[in-house]
Amino acid sequence: MKKNVGDLDSFLRITAGLSMLGIGIKKDSSSLILVGAMKVAQGITRFCPFLYMMGISTKENNVLQIVK
Repeated sequence: MKKNVGDLDSFLRITAGLSMLGIGIKKDSSSLILVGAMKVAQGITRFCPFLYMMGISTKENNVLQIVK
């Protein structure tokens, strides 16, 4: 798997995924838990299969690299 998710995108996916996991656990929603877990996994592995299928990469547009 070639990484196709940039730093900022990765942090946002992890944050959103953890939020979805928390809400899903509280509301007992298995679909929200599943989507949240997928987003956390995509953020950690820095690979998104949907972006891969569309031929898009957010890795090159790295906002955090500009700030450094």
